[in-house]
Amino acid sequence: MSASASQIDFDDRMLSLGLARVAEQAALASASLVGHGDEKAADQAAVNAMREQLNKLDIAGVVVIGEGERDEAPMLYIGEEVGTGNGPGVDIALDPLEGTTLTAKDMPNALTVIAMGPRGSMLHAPDTYMDKLAIGPGYEPGVVTLDMSPRERVEALAKAKGCAPADITVCILERPRHEAMIAEVRETGAAIRLITDGDVAGVMHCAESEITGIDMYMGSGGAPEGVLAAAALKCMGGQIFGRLLFRNDDERGRASKAGITDFDRVYSRDEMVTADVIFAATGVTGGSLLPPIKREPGWVETTTLLMRSKTGSVRRMSYRTPLSSHEA
Repeated sequence: MSASASQIDFDDRMLSLGLARVAEQAALASASLVGHGDEKAADQAAVNAMREQLNKLDIAGVVVIGEGERDEAPMLYIGEEVGTGNGPGVDIALDPLEGTTLTAKDMPNALTVIAMGPRGSMLHAPDTYMDKLAIGPGYEPGVVTLDMSPRERVEALAKAKGCAPADITVCILERPRHEAMIAEVRETGAAIRLITDGDVAGVMHCAESEITGIDMYMGSGGAPEGVLAAAALKCMGGQIFGRLLFRNDDERGRASKAGITDFDRVYSRDEMVTADVIFAATGVTGGSLLPPIKREPGWVETTTLLMRSKTGSVRRMSYRTPLSSHEA
């Protein structure tokens, strides 16, 4: 980043509409591959479109949460510089297609997701697992913690909400590693909504529980997605806690390379995302948060959620365009 870029203010208001376009174009690029069974093709289409749009923005951007390490991802890799270079220095966290399997199978809640903040504002999470726990806004800090058992979390949230544990719904990623957690949550009487993929959307559901019916998210998933989810909750309100999980020395090495020294640290939302950010997500297959891309003869329509943590503003933007010009 040049000295001039570091001195340019991060104007979230002016950059937000540009960020919405980045998410839109990634979604549109993957639209024709929904339900076609090809995860890689859908993901690559979204990656290409997102990178192309990012490079049109007047920013000196660095991808801090991206498609993977440089040797694993040819584009939008961690550390890649994006934008024209003529603008503020910014951190970018992205998932060009959150839910590639969901897209390939035409299942709910596939999104294109991107967040942007001032340089140095986002945790450089390594590509490892993270133990996550999230709830929506309106609760006292620390009402639930990662150190609690699943049963204790449900009971504590029910008490804070003024309801019975049976009135709580928990979102959990359906994986064999979560079987004991699922059993313990069900023993409390709470309901569980199992998801096959897409834990950024799973966490976001907590922030709009009156719409989605989900009160809490728990379980382990990708650490990069944890940072993206924290950026979303920074805008929507709510709490999220994350602790990195390591399966081997290679993953610990990745964490060290990212500058992490305390491998047991529990990160709060504001420790994963330390400054005000902007966040955009466009629905691909649709779900509780966003409708799917709609195709009709000659036309295509997307809906994008655009949020700014600085003001707490939330926009839902429809974009309808002729099929022949959706890249314009």
